[in-house]
Amino acid sequence: MVALRFYTVVEMSLPCLCPCPSSSPISLSSSSPRYHLRNTAKRRLDSSRNCRTLRISCSSSSTVTDQTEQSSFNDAEMKLIDALIGIQGRGKSASPRQLNDVESAVKVLEGLEGIQNPTDSDLIEGRWRLMFTTRPGTASPIQRTFTGVDVFTVFQDVYLKTTNDPRVSNIVRFSDIIGELKVEAAASIKDGKRVLFRFDKAAFSLKFLPFKVPYPVPFRLLGDEAKGWLDTTYLSPSGNLRISRGNKGTTFVLQKETVPRQKLLATISKDKGVAEAIDEFLASNSNPVEDDYELLEGSWQMIWSSQMFTDSWIENAANGLMGRQIIDKDGRIKFEVNIIPAFRFSMKGKFIKSESSTYDLKMDDAAIIGGAFGYPVDITNKIELKILYADEKMRISRGFDNIIFVHIREI
Repeated sequence: MVALRFYTVVEMSLPCLCPCPSSSPISLSSSSPRYHLRNTAKRRLDSSRNCRTLRISCSSSSTVTDQTEQSSFNDAEMKLIDALIGIQGRGKSASPRQLNDVESAVKVLEGLEGIQNPTDSDLIEGRWRLMFTTRPGTASPIQRTFTGVDVFTVFQDVYLKTTNDPRVSNIVRFSDIIGELKVEAAASIKDGKRVLFRFDKAAFSLKFLPFKVPYPVPFRLLGDEAKGWLDTTYLSPSGNLRISRGNKGTTFVLQKETVPRQKLLATISKDKGVAEAIDEFLASNSNPVEDDYELLEGSWQMIWSSQMFTDSWIENAANGLMGRQIIDKDGRIKFEVNIIPAFRFSMKGKFIKSESSTYDLKMDDAAIIGGAFGYPVDITNKIELKILYADEKMRISRGFDNIIFVHIREI
């Protein structure tokens, strides 16, 4: 029986982030020293009932000791890549603090010695993936419409010296099944940093049509509005990271090579093959001798889980299957789920470390919060939480009913 009464609560309500369904349930194989993930056909139920995903930006990475990351990016570059984690819409939904962190990291790199005269370097040639962009009011229609959608992949093709027809093209790939939009511009090199361009053609290439559909923008009638320039203010010595600034005041961060955590977050964002991606990520970051992960303090938003829903959302919330976890230094933990505007479910408890990377949680103080008032809910829950991977920004864990969770630390 649920007992309800009023009491005063002094705490701030956090913004609601709504999860979306995913499609790849996973389970743990306890025979592996890293609890290696594998697909289990028995648990492959309908995706709308089985998994939860919160769409996030794929513009993120890790500062962990992965050999690929170390060889491809220096410390200053990794600081920028790490600042991008958790930013949704490639910058569209970034908080002021997130924007400040990114801009600070960008300025540090622009002050360092990257490739001199980048437009003369072969390293600038090829396909670049857009990871982040600022969004001033003068942004182009394609930027306003498509770059803020995480399920789309946005590329920029730069071919200046390896062709008789120098071009810079922006590509929005909707999916491998649907197709893409390509907006092309004739380009020329002005100096060692600046490329001049003029948009001249664009079309949708849709998989279900045998012909291209013209993009409805009359470039020839736009005059100078179809022209622009793009400065490359930093090109990494490895040729894997580029920072550019456009004539409309927009800053772009682009990469050729992504690091393991970026690949995982991109897969989660697309809701396809998540189990395999987590499996691969954990295998590449495995060090059973040294790995003893701590339950780091802060607010951790769940972005994906292999959960199987019960009939009661309160049970889901009480088992940590939705919303966020707030971890305090003194062994306190809180599950928090936004229900409707101005109302949220809150469940507080304590945790103790029982063995390496493993914590025992006892949750026994639940309530539905509305404004300054709370309605207690009589629920007690005990959960064993096994951390499979953790760094300052991302955590993968196994919790209630052997369910796998991916959390992102909120700023």
